[in-house]
Amino acid sequence: HLVSASTNKLEILEEDAEDYASIIMEELDHENLGHIGLSQLEEFFKELFSSESYEHGYIPKWIYTNPIQRIISHFTIEIQTHWRRAWIILAWLLACASLFAWKFMQYKQSLPFEVMGYCLCTAKGAAETLKLNMALILLPVCRNTITWLRQNRWISSVIPFNDNINFHKLIAGGIVTGVILHGGTHLACDFPRIVGCNHTIFRQTIYENFGHHQPSYVEILATTEVATGICMVAMMVAAFLTATQLPRRNPAALPWPFRRITGFNVFWYSHHLFILVYALLIVHSMLLFFTKDNMEKTTWMYIAIPIIIYVGERIIRINRSNHYDCNVLEAVIYPGKVLSLKLRKPKGFHYRSGMYVFLQCPQISPFEWHPFSLTSAPDDPYLALHIRTLGDWTHQIYSVFQETSKSSTVKYPRLLIDGPYGSASQDHINYDIVLLVGLGIGATPFISVLHHIVHALRRPSPDIIDGGESGSSSHPSKVYFYWVTREQGSFDWFRDIMNEISNTNKKQGQIEMHNYLTSVYEEGDARSALISMVQALHHAKTGIDVVSHTPVRAHFARPNWHRVYCNLAERHAGAKIGVFCCGPQILAKELERLSKKFTNTTSTRFVFHKENY
Repeated sequence: HLVSASTNKLEILEEDAEDYASIIMEELDHENLGHIGLSQLEEFFKELFSSESYEHGYIPKWIYTNPIQRIISHFTIEIQTHWRRAWIILAWLLACASLFAWKFMQYKQSLPFEVMGYCLCTAKGAAETLKLNMALILLPVCRNTITWLRQNRWISSVIPFNDNINFHKLIAGGIVTGVILHGGTHLACDFPRIVGCNHTIFRQTIYENFGHHQPSYVEILATTEVATGICMVAMMVAAFLTATQLPRRNPAALPWPFRRITGFNVFWYSHHLFILVYALLIVHSMLLFFTKDNMEKTTWMYIAIPIIIYVGERIIRINRSNHYDCNVLEAVIYPGKVLSLKLRKPKGFHYRSGMYVFLQCPQISPFEWHPFSLTSAPDDPYLALHIRTLGDWTHQIYSVFQETSKSSTVKYPRLLIDGPYGSASQDHINYDIVLLVGLGIGATPFISVLHHIVHALRRPSPDIIDGGESGSSSHPSKVYFYWVTREQGSFDWFRDIMNEISNTNKKQGQIEMHNYLTSVYEEGDARSALISMVQALHHAKTGIDVVSHTPVRAHFARPNWHRVYCNLAERHAGAKIGVFCCGPQILAKELERLSKKFTNTTSTRFVFHKENY
C-alpha cells in the first residue's frame, strides 16, 4: 500500500498503512485464512468500478432539431449572456468614434490643415478619444463606488460590474491605439510637414503659432508640449508592458536580464506613475500649438470628475484602513506554502459572503495592498484569510509569519485591511442552484459562501445577519462545490470547514462537495486501484476519507466537466444554474463553453461567472 501511495504522490504513515491492510483483510478474508487471493481482489474491483460513482451520465440531445432553430437559439443565448457587455462596449466605441469624427472635421476646416493636411485631423481626432479614455480608465478601479453601485439590483442588472478589470484593460487598449495615432502621426507626419513647409504658406497659416519662426524638427521636440507628451508615453509604455500576463505573473519565464525588472511589485509601482502622467497631461493640454482659447482646452473637463472620485476613494481607503483595528488572533502555516490568518473583526465591519479585502503589511511595504478573498462567514466574530505564496509580496509575508511562529515570544506583525469589496461570487444569491468551481487556492471565495450557508442552515428562523443577508433568501437551495487541487496537503487548508459543512449538511443535503486530487491516477487506473479500494472500505467503515481526512470523499485526476454538466442538466431540467469559477483562464473558457453548449442543447440554462481581481 505504501508503494501505491508513493506512486500517486500521497503521504501515508506506516501505522496507517497497517490499519488499511487490516480493513482490506476484514472485508475480503471471510474465512479468516490470513491471506486473500487474486480472484477475491478481482471481484471486489469489478464491484467497485461498476458502482454508480463511475456512471457516465446521460447524453444531452438537441431541443431543436431544425438547423434554423438551432442557429436562432444559439444567437439568443449569446445575446442573453453578453448583452450587458455588448451595450457598454458599443456605447464606448460610439463615443470614441463620434469624438474622433467631430475633431477630425473641425480641424479639416482650420488653417493648419493647409500645412499638415489629414495627418493633423487624425492626430487631433485621436487626441479627443484619449481625453475620454484617460477619464474612463480611472472608473473601473474605483472599487468602493462599484461595490456601492452593485448593491442596487437594477443598476447591477444592466452594468456588468464583474468585468470592471476587463473594461479597464479594454480602455487601456484604446489609449494605446490613441497614443499610436496621436503621437505617431505628429512625429512621422505633422512635424516633418511643418519643418518642410513652403515659407510663404507657413507665414500665411501657422506663423504666429510658433512665435513668428519656422522651427526645425529638433526645436519642435524640445518644446514643452512635445516633451511632456514623450514623457507621458514613456511612463505609459512602462505601465502597459509590466501589466501584461508574463511579466506580472511569471517573470521567471522571461530572459534573465528582464527578471529583475518584472513581477507584481514592478507592476504595482509602475502603475502608480499615473500620478505623474495626469500631472503632465494637464500641462500638455494647456500648451497647445494651435489652440489659444482656454475655453477650447477641454482636457480638464473630461478628467475632473473621475479624478475627484478616484482621489475621494483613496482618502476613504486611507482613513478606513487606519480606523480598522484588526489584530492577528491566529496564524497557521499549511502545506503548499499557505498562510492562514484569523484577524479580529473590526467594529462596524460588515460584508457579504464572497467579498474580498485588500491587505497591507507595513513591515514589508507601507504602500502595497493586495487582494484576498475572505474565507469566514459574515456572522463570524473574526475575519479569515488564506494566502498562498505565489509572488514577491506573498512570499515575504509567508516568511515573516513563519519566522514569528518559530520564535519563543509570538508577536505578530501589524496588518491593515481595506474593504470589503464586491466580487462575482456575491451573485450566488441570485440563483436557486449554483455550481462553484475552485482550483487550488481559488476555492477561497466559495469557502466563505459555503460557510455562510452552513450558518444559515443552523438558524431556526431567517434572522438578518451581519452584512444584511437573511437565512431564508440569501443563499441557494442547492450548491455543488468542486475543488480541484494538485497536492494532498491542500486538503489541510479547509479541513475544519469541510468537517463543519459535512456535519451540518447531513440531514438537509443542500451542499454537495466534490474534492479532486490531480496527482493521483484517475479512478479505474491499475496504478490507483489499491488506493481506491482502501478509500472505499475506510469511508464505508469510518465515514472519513483516507486522502483528505475529511468526510468528503476525494476523487482522483481531473473532473470530467462534460459529465458534470450532463448530470446537472438531468437533475435540474428547466432550471437556471449559476456557474462560478475561480481559477486559470483555460478552465474558465472550458466552463464558459460548456455553459453555452448545455444551455443550447438542454432545457437547463447555465449562467457563467468568472472571478476577476
